[in-house]
Amino acid sequence: MKWLLTIILILSSTTQYQAQVIAQTKQPPTTKQPVQPVKTPASPKQSTSQRAIFVWPKTPTRLTPISGRRAGMGSRDNCPAVPTPLTALVPLQQAQNAGKQTDASVIGIVEGLTISERPTFWFYVPYTQDLANSSAEFILQDSAETNIYEKAIALPPQPGVIGISLPDNVASLEVGKTYRWYLKVHCNQRTASVPIYVEGDIQRINLDSRVMQQLEATTDPQEKIVIYAKEGIWFDALTMLAQLRLANYNDVSVEKNWQSLLQSVSLDNIATAPLVNSSNRQ
Repeated sequence: MKWLLTIILILSSTTQYQAQVIAQTKQPPTTKQPVQPVKTPASPKQSTSQRAIFVWPKTPTRLTPISGRRAGMGSRDNCPAVPTPLTALVPLQQAQNAGKQTDASVIGIVEGLTISERPTFWFYVPYTQDLANSSAEFILQDSAETNIYEKAIALPPQPGVIGISLPDNVASLEVGKTYRWYLKVHCNQRTASVPIYVEGDIQRINLDSRVMQQLEATTDPQEKIVIYAKEGIWFDALTMLAQLRLANYNDVSVEKNWQSLLQSVSLDNIATAPLVNSSNRQ
């Protein structure tokens, strides 16, 4: 009987020891780490800016019934041959009978709108100040063909775009009235030949409340330019872009917007021409 009790005790001790060994060798449960949110690579910020593209306004359909001239003829007044003619930076609607013209591409309705009292006019001038006996003049007339501003213009030091601003001593343009402008270049003042010239119309308008709200809703000048161009307000869109281009000559976005605006009115041939002189103001 004693020997049976002894065997039972031995077996019991062995079982407890095995249980302890198993408990000690058993791997602790893996602690679950909190699931980290998967970070999606940030997508590049989408630009909200648009390119400046001119849209012809629905009204007025025409400022005057008189055709204009956006580019000057290159065979007058003994002017030297140039790859790109004297050109006004203004929209052109080609005249219906333009096909009968010798230089049909430059004849048509040349006009633009502004909200400025004294706007700036922009021209590509291929003739330079080293051209002997040359001169240029800018003329602005009212509807009665009375000169309200006339000024001698200095030719630029190199071919490029110049700006001509109306000075403060000139009466402001009246809203709703149409004015006629001219830029004439005499390559040789000693001759009595007809100068090379460009001409067109400008009319000042008031902004409606919808456009004013759009302009007030942004502080980005390039967005304002896009709005002006979309509403057909040519002179203000172009002048704002020219000012940005002068102040930020190495800004790629400004340069692309400038080219976009000119290309939208078929002025691709001077879209990359430099701004060489905007000081024709007194």
